[in-house]
Amino acid sequence: MENISFKNQLENLVRNPENHTYLLAVSGGADSMVLASLFQGLGIVYQVAHINYKLRGEDADLDQKTVQDFCEKNHIPFHLYEVSEKDKKPENSIQLWARELRYRFFKEIREREKLEFLVTAHHLNDQLETFIINLSKASGINGLSGIPAASNQILRPLLHFSKEEIYQYAEKHKIDFREDLSNKKNDYLRNKIRNEIVPRLLETNDHFLENFKKSSDYLNQTKDFVQKQIESIENSISTFNLGEKIISKEKLNKESDFVKFEILKKYGFKNEEEIKKIFSAQSGSQFISNDYLLIISRNELLLSKKNDRKDIEEDIVLTENFEFSNDEVNISLENVIENIEGINNSFEWHFDPAKLQFPLRLRKQQDGDEFYPAGFSGKKKVSKFFRDEKLSILARQKIWILCDGSNSILGVVPLRQDRRYTKDEKTKSILKIFNEKNNEI
Repeated sequence: MENISFKNQLENLVRNPENHTYLLAVSGGADSMVLASLFQGLGIVYQVAHINYKLRGEDADLDQKTVQDFCEKNHIPFHLYEVSEKDKKPENSIQLWARELRYRFFKEIREREKLEFLVTAHHLNDQLETFIINLSKASGINGLSGIPAASNQILRPLLHFSKEEIYQYAEKHKIDFREDLSNKKNDYLRNKIRNEIVPRLLETNDHFLENFKKSSDYLNQTKDFVQKQIESIENSISTFNLGEKIISKEKLNKESDFVKFEILKKYGFKNEEEIKKIFSAQSGSQFISNDYLLIISRNELLLSKKNDRKDIEEDIVLTENFEFSNDEVNISLENVIENIEGINNSFEWHFDPAKLQFPLRLRKQQDGDEFYPAGFSGKKKVSKFFRDEKLSILARQKIWILCDGSNSILGVVPLRQDRRYTKDEKTKSILKIFNEKNNEI
């Protein structure tokens, strides 16, 4: 491997790499030290992050020194995380703990230093090991496709280079690095595959790794094709309304289990048993992932991205007991009511305060709620009003009910005022409740 071939790989991942900024994860091993040297040789702006897990005594400290010396020599900003007693090490799953720790550290550095990409030194042998691990887990085409070259602002430009090529490059260019002797132990599954299985596979064919790389490329192309087909199916059975994605439950249920899983997985529903429950659940049932809320509505699945803040369930008191010394008192709800995509949130309601009991408050809908909507004769249940307005279940959850001190409904915010409490010819002072912000899309 040479600078020119590495640069080609980097350019395949990001256009004009010299115009971007990078954080390199450097352990001190041959892979990451070669990676840092390549970036240095191309004159690309980057910084380095290193984790000292304090798991290998003096060896770990020497790894740190190797990376630190390289950064000092080349005037590269160096970021160090040293594991201490506050970082409680689990008795098992050390690898998972270490992975979560380092990626949390990398994220903090990137955000603080405003660096666009994290770059890791995963290579072709890592790709083969991952393939074998995923093969044993029945992980499907996504798992067999292996480690992506680029995902979530993480770049892996060495994936097409073998461990042997990396060693040769390090020797040719006299790059200092350290061997992690713990990798020789077979105490982890990956180490066992690396030390026992991969060498036997490489012995079967002089071109094994080269052929594996081609197979991996074919698998990734197949995966991309399958994903496009799944997206096409999803688009054909989906619509959007009031900011919600609506998927036909009936049509999706006719698709294969693979298609159902792949579509719902995008929204955080990855458990096969949970997916079965989604298709057998009654209307009104809710399922929650980390980022999405899914509600069953007859033959439809309503998907909405969860709000970053917690939904407000408590009543909001708008006024205390007070006298109207002015002809008009204004109350704005701009910072109170939640925007509902597709609905005009601007309104202006005028009340006769003599007809009201204070304090006024906002609350969510309750069973049996009724009001007398302005512009209509008679009264109407709020639930029927919602149906007539064709509001989805998710939209209804964002609606507030304006009440007075006796729990009489003064209006359904922001849609309709109750006509019983509006101003008339006998009104002496006016209470105006309004919202000027229109979020209709």
